[in-house]
Amino acid sequence: MKQFVILIVCHMGLTCLGQSKIQDREVQIKNALLAAPSDKKESAAVYGYSASKEFILLRKGTNEFICLADDPDQPGFSVASYHRDLEPFMKRGRELRKQGKAVGEIFDIREKEVKAGKLAMPKQPTSLYVYSAAKENYDNATGLVKEGLLRSVIYIPFATAESTGLPLKPEAPGMPWIMNPGTHGAHIMINPPKAN
Repeated sequence: MKQFVILIVCHMGLTCLGQSKIQDREVQIKNALLAAPSDKKESAAVYGYSASKEFILLRKGTNEFICLADDPDQPGFSVASYHRDLEPFMKRGRELRKQGKAVGEIFDIREKEVKAGKLAMPKQPTSLYVYSAAKENYDNATGLVKEGLLRSVIYIPFATAESTGLPLKPEAPGMPWIMNPGTHGAHIMINPPKAN
């Protein structure tokens, strides 16, 4: 659970330790779009990194999707895309991480703020996709990625195993399950089966 939260938080414009090369704008955009559904790619907004590692808008969008480029200071390769209704939640995570808050603190603060009506979560099920690859399958010099996997996530705030009929862990490869049930961060996880 915490590893997934760390992955998402580290995509939200954090300054993390490391000295990897910043890809040029077009490579960042191309790779960020690997996480988006094919019918959303052309018009999605894309955020990434400036030469000074500032989190910036690389391309304006005209549809409901936002894509995030790979964080050059995180090991391996990971890009994400999500529905714009998740942006207040994601943006708040970026702000809190920039303040130096730890993963557990960020979760607790957002939980409290959502319950107090200070932070809006989508009222309908809302999607997020993460496309990732191991360090050895990502060439930072060229931006080429191979053998990536696409994880699907559907946020359904405050849903439970009982309200959805979903298990608390995957019972088989590729089977959906619910994570963080009963909280603002409740979501359905669908991990792709690992290649043999």
